[in-house]
Amino acid sequence: MNEFKIKPEYSITDEQSLRGLFEATHTLAILKCQDTLGAHAQEFIRRSPFLCIGTQNLDGKADVSPRGDPVGFVKILDERTLAIPDRPGNNRLDTLVNIIANPSVGLLFIIPGFDDTLRVNGQATLVNDPELLKSMSVNDRAPKLAIVVKVSEVFMHCAKAFRRSHLWSPDHFQDRTEMPSLVKIILDETTGAPSDKDEMRKIDDDLEEDYRRTLY
Repeated sequence: MNEFKIKPEYSITDEQSLRGLFEATHTLAILKCQDTLGAHAQEFIRRSPFLCIGTQNLDGKADVSPRGDPVGFVKILDERTLAIPDRPGNNRLDTLVNIIANPSVGLLFIIPGFDDTLRVNGQATLVNDPELLKSMSVNDRAPKLAIVVKVSEVFMHCAKAFRRSHLWSPDHFQDRTEMPSLVKIILDETTGAPSDKDEMRKIDDDLEEDYRRTLY
């Protein structure tokens, strides 16, 4: 595949040029942005089992990480403060290291079956308060730390992206077996996957066992 190069004359590099391509922002799209978690935002968060958190380091390197747990896993501490448990992962710690360097975060809350989403922006701190962590235990296992977010912006996001993608429509679900397993993809792109199918199947089974043992 040949490298794609952007033609300089088609590069949008300033806000005035950008906004000139679009209609004026609808008044409600401006007014809907709040600086506290209202009743509806809180209810949305209580129903959500999944969010994505966006972070950046001081050099501007961006990262987006998925976080999922039982419904209501994000604690609403007050109308401007949220706590997100940090469950066991791959220990890359990309999100956590970024927060130490640059506390600005963006959250996208998703509820299965809902086409609209909730966006929350704020400043994050890593916290290991034992009392808070104990309140976030699952299967008697507390997280090692929590991401506590002081909210600066909160607003609902419209349904267009989810409707365009048919994300929740079963007739648009894709067959996972049409692509290799997670482990095979990683091995193919790094050290090489075994050619023996039985050996590869055992590696996949070991990952499933690891999921079972280390989910919390």
